[in-house]
Amino acid sequence: MGSQACAAVEAADGLELVARITSGDDVGARVRESGAQVAVDLTVPSVTEANVHAILDAGAHAVVGTTGWDDASRGRVTEHLDRLNAGRADGQGVLIAPNFGLSAVLAMTFAAKAARYFESAEVVELHHPDKIDAPSGTARHTAAAIAAARADAGLGPSPDATETGWEARGADVDGVRVHAVRLRGLVAHEEILFGNAGEQLTIRQDSFDRASFMPGVLLAVREVGSRPGLTVGLENVLDLS
Repeated sequence: MGSQACAAVEAADGLELVARITSGDDVGARVRESGAQVAVDLTVPSVTEANVHAILDAGAHAVVGTTGWDDASRGRVTEHLDRLNAGRADGQGVLIAPNFGLSAVLAMTFAAKAARYFESAEVVELHHPDKIDAPSGTARHTAAAIAAARADAGLGPSPDATETGWEARGADVDGVRVHAVRLRGLVAHEEILFGNAGEQLTIRQDSFDRASFMPGVLLAVREVGSRPGLTVGLENVLDLS
């Protein structure tokens, strides 16, 4: 992802690649020395938060494609941004994108709109076996949006008579079951399943190559500077009304 993102920035009109940062580099120092206005983090969950704080302290905006974020880590970034942006008209921004694929963002958006109309909802995410977190950030983001839409519509939990074997029912994300598949040959895929008596709606999204994520990366790089504070989800910079 990092190599492809660098190549995409180099080929993009109006953007200039000023640094490539690798494992072991001092992120803050490299951002500061290069004069970068935006830094893109495509690392791993164990280091991504520290990288974002270093980027902010170096005076740049941050675009983040690494998953593994939770309410606590997002809260710490929000507090950091609040301190840096206090009294400023042109504050710094952080955009965390659980998925840069435009098809994935559209699938999540469609799912949130459909959620209020169905009694049952579950999510299946399928990824390559080198992915280190499960469920994926995309699936968690999808499930959370479904859960919020169901709550707004006054829907209760999906019906489920399971009494034993809960370990086979996937992770519980705000009351929505999420199942993770890890299989060689896959890249990134998601199925969102909705059910009513006598009918089913399936929303399926497939990313076959990491090249599919690059338009979203470039969009985030271009937009983050106009959005002070923390933004979570690429859908927030797309016109999906």
